Amino acid sequence: MSIELRHFRCFLAIAETLNITRAAARLHLTQPAVSRTLRQLEQGLGVRLVDRSTHHLALTPDGIAFRDRAALAVTAFDRALAHPHDTSRPLRLGHAWSAAGAQTPALLRRWHEAYPETPLELLRIDDRTAGLARGDVDAALLRGEVRTPGLRTEQLTTEPRVAGLPADDPLARRRTLTLTDLADRTLALNTVSGTTTLDLWPPEARPATTLPIGNTDDWIATITAGRAVGVTTSATPGMHPHPALTYIPLTDAPPVPVLLAWREGPGHPRIPDLVRLAREVLSCGS
Repeated sequence: MSIELRHFRCFLAIAETLNITRAAARLHLTQPAVSRTLRQLEQGLGVRLVDRSTHHLALTPDGIAFRDRAALAVTAFDRALAHPHDTSRPLRLGHAWSAAGAQTPALLRRWHEAYPETPLELLRIDDRTAGLARGDVDAALLRGEVRTPGLRTEQLTTEPRVAGLPADDPLARRRTLTLTDLADRTLALNTVSGTTTLDLWPPEARPATTLPIGNTDDWIATITAGRAVGVTTSATPGMHPHPALTYIPLTDAPPVPVLLAWREGPGHPRIPDLVRLAREVLSCGS
């Protein structure tokens, strides 16, 4: 059996979601088709890429190593098909949540005023690089550290962290909180694109239980249902307000860097313009 680009894209969707159902939805395929494609890839490579021995999928060491190579291969393929000097094609800007925060409308308006011949398309894609590594977007607004090979980044600003609590939670009446105030609660963790991990807490004061979720919508639903609390950045309240959710500043949590990322090598010709404008807009709002 010959390995094709579709095998790479399928594996990357599985690697990013760690869930066959979500990978199938992202690829617009059936779950059996995704499982079959993964088996074909593993057979073709002669290695096991995904551990299916538990209820939660996990990449094997070979899978982790292959993920980075597969991402680079797909990115190179997509770049080869792009038209390097065509400024009329849309510039696709990915984000996993909150985009540019409160400055999102200003960024979109300023772009349209400066470059009306190049549409700027804002796309929410729920993975760590907001679709950038797999070639779904030309650039992405990301938060936290980015380690994906083949990407260039520029830090635009930082955002303070806030706690997300059910509006009727006793802590929701406080003006500020500390991380240890949340230590006895169940913590909702966005394991796909979030910036919060248990390493944020001191080892002796970490939340005892966590609830993994896959996107911001599920994060909000979990908290408003009273099942957990969460930690996010100050951009989330403005982009995702909810009457049953209260956001409280955290006084002892480090801020989160906000980055603009794009792929190394030839890309959309307007990326340098986007970098300059995003830096200007976000620095004005910080």
